[in-house]
Amino acid sequence: MAKIFQETARAGMTRVVEPVARGLLRAGVSPNAVTVTGTVGVLVGALGFGARGQLVAGALIVTFFALTDMLDGTMARMSGGSTRFGAFLDSSMDRVADSAVFGAVAYWLATEGNHSGVAAALVCLAAGGLVSYVKARAEGLGMSGNVGVAERTERLLIVGVGGLLTGLGVGPALEISLWLLAAVSIFTVGQRVAHVYRQAHLVGRE
Repeated sequence: MAKIFQETARAGMTRVVEPVARGLLRAGVSPNAVTVTGTVGVLVGALGFGARGQLVAGALIVTFFALTDMLDGTMARMSGGSTRFGAFLDSSMDRVADSAVFGAVAYWLATEGNHSGVAAALVCLAAGGLVSYVKARAEGLGMSGNVGVAERTERLLIVGVGGLLTGLGVGPALEISLWLLAAVSIFTVGQRVAHVYRQAHLVGRE
């Protein structure tokens, strides 16, 4: 059910993103430029606003620029497919942006004395890195690891909604969203490890 919801949501976003992608390509903007711009935007939202407690502005900026993760991929597909350097740059910038978001959240929660929230943010940061690493390592070994309920866009949206609600006065929303995200991220790691295990097991029996 979760996968059906994800695919439906992504299909809806694709209908919005594709016209923008075509327009940028016609204007001579490269997918790599969009990747870097998106990362800079996330850094501004996370470090310039979120870390200082301006959660509404930070959440809106981060969420907006996080959606460029779909935009640069769509542009790459429309222009003939991602280059090897483009794929490398995209993955590297994703890790930079994720570190900034959860580092900023952890910093702000620490200034508020919310130790439980800090712990949740650090678990999210570590588990999110594992989600990406398991997939990359599987693909490096010739297998696939692109499964699970908490991919990058979903993770950023969950923390973004939590930050937005807390900024609007719903006090525990950010901490709750972080613990929810920590749980689904760890679950996703387990899903990907199990998926890779099944592939490796089948190969071993052939």
